[in-house]
Order: sequence, then C-alpha cells, then structure tokens
Amino acid sequence: MKIAFIGDIVGKPGRLMLKAHLTRLKQEHFIDYVIANYENASHGFGLTEKNCKELLGYGVDMMTGGNHSFDKKEILTLFDSYPLIRPLNYPDATPGEGVYTTTVCGDSLAILNLMGHYTMPMVDNPFTRIATEVARLKSQGIKHIIIDIHAEASSEKQALLQMLKQDVSAILGTHTHVATDDLQVVEGCCYVTDVGLTGCRDGVIGMESSVPIRRFLSGLGGHFDVPKECKAILQMIVFELDDEGRCHQAQRVKIYDNHPKIVTDAWVERG
Repeated sequence: MKIAFIGDIVGKPGRLMLKAHLTRLKQEHFIDYVIANYENASHGFGLTEKNCKELLGYGVDMMTGGNHSFDKKEILTLFDSYPLIRPLNYPDATPGEGVYTTTVCGDSLAILNLMGHYTMPMVDNPFTRIATEVARLKSQGIKHIIIDIHAEASSEKQALLQMLKQDVSAILGTHTHVATDDLQVVEGCCYVTDVGLTGCRDGVIGMESSVPIRRFLSGLGGHFDVPKECKAILQMIVFELDDEGRCHQAQRVKIYDNHPKIVTDAWVERG
C-alpha cells in the first residue's frame, strides 16, 4: 500500500493548497490512502465541521490532531461522525480516540496519534502509552502501524524511533511546522522528525509575522492570525509498505505555490 502523510494544515491557505494539488498528486504517486493533521486547519486553531468536510472532499481519508485538537469545541461532536482522532495519551475520559483502524489494499492499517511532553498540555506518558497500544495492535495481527508524533522536542521523536522501529511502519513528526531534512527508512520504518506545515511559508510557522516579532522584541504577546494572502507551500511524505508492514522507500514531496513539485528520496538504512 502507498500512503501519503500531510503535516499541520494551517488555515485557509493550507486548505487551498490541498484543493489545488492533492487530487493530481494522488494520481501521480499512485497513493492509496491520505492522512493529514487537522489541528491548525480552521484559522490556525482546531477544526470546524465545515472545514472537516472540506478537507475530506479534497481527498484526505482521515485526520490526526494535537495540542490544538480541542480549540474548536464543536469537535466534541465530530469524533463519532468523521475519521478523526486526537492524541492517544490524553486521559481516558477525554472525548475521541487515539487510534484509528481501517483496511487499505486488503490489509489492516492502524493510525495512532501521540503527543509529546515538552511544552505540551498535561497528558499521560507518551512512551508507556504507545508501547502498550502497539503491543495490543500487534497481538491482533495488525502489521501496518503508522504514528503521528505531535511533539516540540526532536529528542522525543528520535527516542520513539529507536524504541519502535522494528514494530511499526512509520513514525512521522508534526507540531513545529518546520520541515526537517532527515527523512529516512530505518530497518523498515519510515521516519522524519517533522513533516512541516502546509500553508503560508512567508510568515512565522504559518502565521502573520507581526505578533511573533513583537513578542520576541518586547515580551508582549497577542493573537496569532493566519494571513489572508501569502506565499504558500504543500509538504507531504509518501511511503510504500509491503505485506508485512515494512517500508522500503519514501519521498518528501513539496510544492511552492503553483510551481512544479520537488521530490526528494529518503535515505534508506538497511541495517
């Protein structure tokens, strides 16, 4: 099966990039299933039902969240109706689920959403929770397992790779909005520290730059806004899994505005 993973979609500019390019990219790369992170999709904070339907209409199959999952309260009613998950290590009483299972190309596929500790809301230990959940899925015979690790600290993401590289198909970092140049396949596991945002590329992490700059200069904060007009980028990881759930090749795909796509192959570590 061939999977595409799109990192943090930031506001309307990010949604419009999917509208403009996703259908064509799915055809060009023979993609069977598309996963995207929704937590910044509605004006930079959370997800509305309108934007949820919009993204699914553009060709996204299911969506993962993060620390902004609950910024729009209407999401509390969306988990039962749409293919959405929130981080697994929120308390058990939190609405929604942290795992989504489906069938792609005749094989069971599990997508997990996990949130790191550093600078994040108070959640359960991500490492113990994910170890237990991966063991449970494998005991059910599920071999195709993908993790969206939504975390600030690169060390948490890299530790997760070393811990689970032989047990899961892919570990894909989100949250920082800045793509990292470390896409690799390690012992059959696709890994990147951060996929990078899909949205405005000429501000600060997808937001209009004046408030962040003022904060850095003066210590005074303010509300972050997604620009109405900007230069945009689409970033996604495309990877293929064999029948045993192992990855042997992956690519980073980038599109700047309406320019031709840029495709970069992953480094493949054979052992």
